[in-house]
Amino acid sequence: MIEIIKGEVVSKGDSYLIIQLGGIGLKVSTPGSVSQALEKGEIAHLYTDLILRENDISLYGFQDIATRNLFRTLVKVNGVGPKAALSILSSLSVHNIYQAVHLKDFQPFLLAPGIGNKTAQKIILYLQDKLDPVLVGLQLDEVDNLDTELLDALVGLGYSIVEAQTCIQSLPKDAPNELEEKLRLALKYFS
Repeated sequence: MIEIIKGEVVSKGDSYLIIQLGGIGLKVSTPGSVSQALEKGEIAHLYTDLILRENDISLYGFQDIATRNLFRTLVKVNGVGPKAALSILSSLSVHNIYQAVHLKDFQPFLLAPGIGNKTAQKIILYLQDKLDPVLVGLQLDEVDNLDTELLDALVGLGYSIVEAQTCIQSLPKDAPNELEEKLRLALKYFS
């Protein structure tokens, strides 16, 4: 119904943006990374999913089509509603989700608030049949060797794999492509 919106960010929270379109302000629930990346006054361009419930109409927004489509798939898992799917996408990158499904490892999903062992296992079982194996392979091949080295360095410094992955995901996209610089930014994240 509403596939894309583009408008000025007039307000924001940890997991939502208020976007003005003409004379209307729409509340769009987003993963934390999206709301953190956009500042008040900037123009947001989001791929959206409108969910109609008996007593609720909610709009969810994502920076790319792949994330939106993964959200739509997650919502179909028994026990995973829109808020839980958004929580998963706030805690894990699309790559981490593809990797977890490929490895049949439900542990990363436990990082998302509100996701327990049974639900995490259901997600893995459901997504195994729904994700295109070719795309899973492409997602896994896209991992930057530099990020792998950075992950190893952070784990070597005593951070858990989960902490290190979360830190790496939070690094700015325009961060220098040098291990030393990325490590410096990562250590700033932990301080």
